[in-house]
Amino acid sequence: MRTPFFSGVLYIVLGVIFTFFAIQQVTTNGWNFFVYVLLIFATIDFGAGFRMIGWHFKLKKRKK
Repeated sequence: MRTPFFSGVLYIVLGVIFTFFAIQQVTTNGWNFFVYVLLIFATIDFGAGFRMIGWHFKLKKRKK
């Protein structure tokens, strides 16, 4: 079973990957619909990742 910390890190890594692809897309083709979709996915992944990591530390603190 995955911990919330591990899932949070995975989400943040996905957010970084989506952001990297969006930057590459902007430099080659400019701003288009696909870039906005990538940035929306990155934003959702960053939010979920930070929320999961925060949840992990809350659970860890509650166990003590």
